Order: sequence, then structure tokens, then C-alpha cells
Amino acid sequence: MKLGRMSESVALLLALAVTAGAASAAVRTGLDRVSDFQQLFADKRIGIIANQSAIDSQGRPVAQVIRALPGATLVSLFAPEHGWWGAQGAGRKVSEQMHPLFQIPVHSLYGSATKPTPAMLDAVDVLVFDIQDIGTRFYTYIWTMALAMEAAAEQGKTFVVLDRPNPIGGTNVEGNLLEPDYASFVGLYPIPVVHGMTVGELARMFNGQGWLAGAVEADLVVVPMEGWTRNMWFDQTGLVFRRPSPNMPDLETAALYPGMALLEGTNLSEGRGTTMPFKQFGAPWIDANSLTEGLNRLRLPGVRFEPTQFTPTHSKHKGLRCFGARIRITDRTQLTSYQSAIRILEEVARQYPQLLMWRPEHFNKLCGTRDVRQVILGHGSLDALVARWDSERRRFLSVRERYLLYR
Repeated sequence: MKLGRMSESVALLLALAVTAGAASAAVRTGLDRVSDFQQLFADKRIGIIANQSAIDSQGRPVAQVIRALPGATLVSLFAPEHGWWGAQGAGRKVSEQMHPLFQIPVHSLYGSATKPTPAMLDAVDVLVFDIQDIGTRFYTYIWTMALAMEAAAEQGKTFVVLDRPNPIGGTNVEGNLLEPDYASFVGLYPIPVVHGMTVGELARMFNGQGWLAGAVEADLVVVPMEGWTRNMWFDQTGLVFRRPSPNMPDLETAALYPGMALLEGTNLSEGRGTTMPFKQFGAPWIDANSLTEGLNRLRLPGVRFEPTQFTPTHSKHKGLRCFGARIRITDRTQLTSYQSAIRILEEVARQYPQLLMWRPEHFNKLCGTRDVRQVILGHGSLDALVARWDSERRRFLSVRERYLLYR
């Protein structure tokens, strides 16, 4: 990968922004607290799973911070989907490479392997995970973490999670639990679509519930945050949001993603290839006014819809003018992104039954069940389906409670 050069003026502006964020930060991430846990890294060979989102409140990347710890030796890096620098498009394989500054290998965990191999871990004593998650089951970084925990357990390595906020908060839990038949790299274990947990809490759950393959148990250490509470959204933390993947530019996108990503399993554009991915959607064959009128009649909580048109520069309908809806969040505390997206698809299916097409296997994996698509196509009761999920949600909350680190 060729790294572009940043002008001195842009670099100065970024440094000032990070400094301003640090000055007002109410939350210290796990990375901000590693100096309090130096014994984990002293005289150890360290591997790091991370990307460009792993920075501390001073703007320093995780690799720089770890390398500066007394006695720590950084020996390798591991790149998830989108790569170490977060520039690869969704679903594109990440290649093996050498880090141009540190001259150590950057192993791909989104190429020929999604789990660290014994050879990758041979020179590692401690494997560190530090990536900004967005709180959605099918965002792949948490599954990279799970598979890396398995590998660390199998090879007798310590696994350290540097915790970060769930950007959409830790109180909202929404959607069905993943069914075992639909386990994949967009969902391995039975958690809801919106889980309301941090990566550190999830790691504790994966370990404690015996979900890792072979029921292995990792030697897990979570370096917790300070100052984060479950009702905090990311913009209340004082931290600087750094996009964790190319199509996740801001908090509003993260809030809508748990539902609007379902459109990946259809022939609707979810806004990839535009400046507003997941905030708008459409297709060349949609009447924008008719669709938005129908959607607004549904009175979905926390959102309203406006007619729009856009032309994707890549992804579905590349170069074609699409017509559809722009989503406006009116009250994020009332937002039910996953359920709203299902209602949106139901409305599109009602208005365009011959034109809406599906990628059934992918759609079902995202949902973690085939029931959603069957109810939409069979004109069944979504209310009954959602009511059934409520008992699953209560079960999950009961299990989740024992793994929470924050109140």
C-alpha cells in the first residue's frame, strides 16, 4: 500500500483537533491506560490486531504507544477487514505486507486466513486487540477478535483487549439472536444484532460462555476504560471519532448501520459509492416521492424520510442515477434501526414486488435467521416476529449481565 503524504498544515489541524478532544475527554480508553498495566508487556514479544481507529487521546497510534512501553518488543501486526490502514473496500481481501516504518510483518486476517496461524503467533507472547467497534453483530471486527482469541488459547498466548466505547451506547439491545445454522464471519455466536456491549465485554462473554471452538479458554485480560457509562453515545465521551472502516464516517452512520446494512442482501443501493452510505438508499426503478410517502406513513420511531437521488461511483448501480430516500434521525434515543430497516424492506416489497431482488444466503446470514425474509415475502406479521424476539432479548440480557464492566 502506498501511504499518501499529508501536508504540514493538515497535520497541524489534525493535531490541534486531537489535542482539543483530549482536553475535554470524559473517557479514557484502554489504550490511554496501558501505562497502568505495564507488567502485561514488560519483557514480552507483542503482536497487535488493530487498524487506523486505534489511537490514544493524544493522537498516537497503538503500535507507537506499545513500542514505547519499557521492555516491550513489538514483533508483528495483524490486519482485519479493510486492512491495517483501513483503506480496503468491504469484502476485499487484505494482503500480507511489511510495515514501512517498523519493518515488521503485517499479517492479514482477511485473506487466506481469518484466524492467526501457529506460524503467525510463533514469535508472539502477548496478542493485543484494539479496534473501534460500532456495536453491531455483523460488523466483522468482533469476529476477528473471537478467532484470534481461539488461536491465542490454542497456542498458549496471553490475549489483551484494550477496551473502547460502544459508540451507540450500552443500553439499547435490539433484534433476534443468531441461529447456529446461520453462523458465518458476519456472526458466529448467539448475540443480537444490536448487542449494547463493548469489545472487552464481548471478549469476556465469548470466553466465559465456552463459545470459542473446542471450548478453549483464552488467557484473557481486558484493560478497561475510565469514565464510560452505558448511557453514553460516542459524542458524549470527549473522544475523537476516527472512522473504523471506509463507509463508517461518523456516529449517525453507526446508528443507522444495524438496519441499513441489511440492504446489502438485496438489489437496493445502501448508499455505498456516495458520501452518505447507509444514510440513503434507492435504485434506478424507485419513485422517490411514492416511497418516502409510504415510509413516513409508517411513523417509524426516531426517523423520517425525504426523497433523494444519487449516483454511486462504485458498488451496486455504479454510474446509474438512483432514486429513493434520505434518512433523517429525529430522536436517536427512540431509534430502532434493525426493526425499521425490516419495515423499510417490507414497504419496498409492497410497492415493487417484481423489482426488489434478494441475495437470500447473504441476507439470511446478516439477519442470523431466515424468518425475516420469509415474513416479508409471505406478508406475515412482523409484529409477531418482533414479539418473539423479546423473549430472546430477555434471555440474552440475563446472560450479558455477568460480563458487563460498566454501569
